[in-house]
Amino acid sequence: MNDCQIHGRCSLALSAGNKSTWLCKGWPKAEMEESSMTKLLLLPVLIYNVLFYSCTSHMSCELAKYGLPGLAQLRSRESYVLAYDPRGRGALWVLERLDAEGLQGPAARAACAFREDEAVHDYHRATNADYRGSGFQRGHLAAAANHRRSQAAMQDTFYLSNVAPQDPHLNQNAWNNLEKYCRSLTKYNKNVYVCTGPLFLPKMEADGKMYVKYQVIGKNHVAVPTHFFKVLILEKLSGEIELRSYVMPNSPVDEKIPLEHFLVPVESIERASGLLFVPNILKRTNTLKTITAGSKS
Repeated sequence: MNDCQIHGRCSLALSAGNKSTWLCKGWPKAEMEESSMTKLLLLPVLIYNVLFYSCTSHMSCELAKYGLPGLAQLRSRESYVLAYDPRGRGALWVLERLDAEGLQGPAARAACAFREDEAVHDYHRATNADYRGSGFQRGHLAAAANHRRSQAAMQDTFYLSNVAPQDPHLNQNAWNNLEKYCRSLTKYNKNVYVCTGPLFLPKMEADGKMYVKYQVIGKNHVAVPTHFFKVLILEKLSGEIELRSYVMPNSPVDEKIPLEHFLVPVESIERASGLLFVPNILKRTNTLKTITAGSKS
């Protein structure tokens, strides 16, 4: 399923209490239930913006007479689903599902190349030129090695909308170790859902006040995150759901530091990112176990 199919067939109607309902014309119920896209959207991130605006009153229709300046920008690929942030020129979050079968396949990284996401407007799009001479690498959010099952699935991870400016040492060492760890979890779990994204965290300056400051690179002013997060949702063979959440700074990190050092309460990521994970998970299970630093997994 691609973005055009979603936008052309579905709308998201919002009602009181931040509850949402999918409205899909000509889409059989069975197809909705089996759609992998639907399953991903129901999983960890609550989406309050609309994909496709529907007038609920004369006034709202009149206000939208000349269109709305922005809507939630969702991209669905073979490998993942992401929400795009046009202001920062990158993803707000990227959601993927890992299993042992998907990690095997004929895909070759050498045959892939980073490319612009032409589904993003020119004004809001990162380019390869933005990264040249910046001192940052093009760090995957959904990792290429997570999607070896087909060349197309791996190539999808090379869209620059799935990339963020990342410190080279972090990208090649500690962050890479975390990605490898995510893949290793498929040996012991039915499914491993991974949500990855940037963070822009405040820091106290000399005047005692808190500021959010971050660098931008290239002529398109691609935002450089101060930190990155990964939230792992593990479907255990027993049926239990386990939650692990990590944050790393976008700076050199000693790869010898155990990954457990970077475990944080998921609430801290929810507050900092504006996303919500736990409420949606609890709609689907009452056996949620969270792993934090010092926990016995």
